Amino acid sequence: AEIFSRPELTRNTPAIKIADFLAGRGRNDCEAVVRNLYPPVDMALNWLGNYATARMTGTGSCIFAAFKTRKQAELALRDMPAQFTGFVTRSLNRMP
Repeated sequence: AEIFSRPELTRNTPAIKIADFLAGRGRNDCEAVVRNLYPPVDMALNWLGNYATARMTGTGSCIFAAFKTRKQAELALRDMPAQFTGFVTRSLNRMP
């Protein structure tokens, strides 16, 4: 409620498909608001952004990045600060 009640939240962005968002052709309108309200989310996005393009799910309950190789993702995970938790997974384009 805190995020959605903020006057600075952009409310007129055209809708896009999730595939476009994941391809980098969109943005999460909540991100700027969340970064200002919740410094730990900002810190996590900044840290992960040193390794790959860091993105935020919805209102910031999770952040993620796509890596070219599993090894790159595992190296980032190994260097993750102690205050964060994370894991490496393989993404799916559709359910089997």
